[in-house]
Amino acid sequence: MYHEGERAVQRRAGVAADEWGSARVGATIPPVAAKFLAQQRMMVIGAATPGGAVWASLLTGPPGFITTSGDRTVVAAALPGAGDPLAGLFESERDIGLLAIEPARRRRMRINGRAHANNGRLTVHTEQVYANCPKYIQVRTPHGDGPTAVSARRAPVLTDEQQRWIAAADTFFITSHAAGLGVDTSHRGGNPGFVTVTGNRRLSWPDYTGNSMYMTLGNLDLDPRAGLLFLDWERGHTLQLTGRAHADWDPGRATEVPGAQRMVDFEVDQVVQIDEASPLRWSFGEYSRFNPSPGPVAKEHT
Repeated sequence: MYHEGERAVQRRAGVAADEWGSARVGATIPPVAAKFLAQQRMMVIGAATPGGAVWASLLTGPPGFITTSGDRTVVAAALPGAGDPLAGLFESERDIGLLAIEPARRRRMRINGRAHANNGRLTVHTEQVYANCPKYIQVRTPHGDGPTAVSARRAPVLTDEQQRWIAAADTFFITSHAAGLGVDTSHRGGNPGFVTVTGNRRLSWPDYTGNSMYMTLGNLDLDPRAGLLFLDWERGHTLQLTGRAHADWDPGRATEVPGAQRMVDFEVDQVVQIDEASPLRWSFGEYSRFNPSPGPVAKEHT
């Protein structure tokens, strides 16, 4: 069926996309996608807890830790660890959104479906499989592994240090969901400062031109609960936020931010920081040429 949230956002955005949305995405894993997954060392996952909170999390492993079985099953040899808000969640099957991303080559793939844990592995039955364009992905290359530790800190608000972390970020990941329609995990990128922190429980970012499917905004139109994940690429730390996101359709506000089609505001409900959650350490290469520059309002990207 068509996703009514996506259709509502498309109509509001003035996009004639009656035949373009999540309903048009296939469920099978093409051979080229299976090959891509087998090469990856990281995958972002997202899900909703029984209480309704939505979280995004990170799984890592050596190349080959993600495999496929048949044309509709993905298996990751990893599960959310101790202290992670999604730890233990997949003991029973539930909706999941996956994002496999390779910053070095600016490649990414989204997979949505149903997942359960089995002998320390995450098994996903796919319902939507599709690649995204390279827009807004900053080039980074893993240069080695560092130590990992279990040191999770939870709080209802952002610390000053965490606010500075977010304000300097050029990348984050967002998970959204809608009851009966599944979960989706997506990437957001821009130049440092594209995310604005306006307090210890509030932040905003511009919604740039994308694929016009509006899978994230479509979910948020039906249910504002969402999860964000920020990475400390150099040290392996993760910062996970759960809360509520709302799109602001005021055109006057959007024109004040280069490249913005609209703004999205996020209210924090809970924060989890895990130091050295990931063994991966990354070297920065370059920013995406699609990132709007500060200063005069940028023209729409093609």
